[in-house]
Amino acid sequence: MPVISLEAITKVYKLGDNQVDALRGVSLDIDAGEFVSIVGPSGSGKSTMMHILGCLDRPTDGHYLLNGKDVSALSRDALAEIRNRQIGFVFQGFNLLPRTTALENVEVPLLYSRPILPAAERRARAMAALEMVGLGNRADHHPNQLSGGQQQRVAIARALVNQPSLILADEPTGNLDTKTSIDVMRTLQELREKQGITIVLITHEADIAAYGTRIIAVRDGLILSDKANAPRPALEDEVAPVPMAAVN
Repeated sequence: MPVISLEAITKVYKLGDNQVDALRGVSLDIDAGEFVSIVGPSGSGKSTMMHILGCLDRPTDGHYLLNGKDVSALSRDALAEIRNRQIGFVFQGFNLLPRTTALENVEVPLLYSRPILPAAERRARAMAALEMVGLGNRADHHPNQLSGGQQQRVAIARALVNQPSLILADEPTGNLDTKTSIDVMRTLQELREKQGITIVLITHEADIAAYGTRIIAVRDGLILSDKANAPRPALEDEVAPVPMAAVN
């Protein structure tokens, strides 16, 4: 059973008298343990797709099955519960709380878990997530004491702390330099390879998309291509940009 199954998904936005067809009948399956990169220019529909995959928005028509359950028409509360339990989010901005430590930042999603976890268990799970991304020795550091790459790895640990089946990464290297971007992509690759976590990455950068096992190109609300990919090794000597034509 796919982790993600989109069936003829459409999304229409009404802007006054105008109608914008952001997605136009998208169908897509993503299996457990895949690392899928979704690429496309601004306005292509990739961000709308991410919002639907993350249960942040509902499709206008069609069905979205997450781990076999149709979540297309669930209530806001039900969608919030799914986001907290099944999906981890990593964004371009790290969105860390500036006055709390790395460990406390990672604990935040656990504060909304039901039933409420004991403080010792929350701390243990947050520390385990930090160690998973190689930051166990930075647990007591505040964001301003961490590099950009370390802050993004804290954000990844936060996404992992509820043990989701899916991580959605929206332009996770957009604020990072090349070397730091490589470190973040190495972390995501290792999560897939060692933990079996399904990863969906949204990016407009072809060289970042090339780290995935599959590349889906989107334009004008449609899937233009969907190809298997030999993942690019996350090594410092592998930094030459990949032409966008390679993913179209």
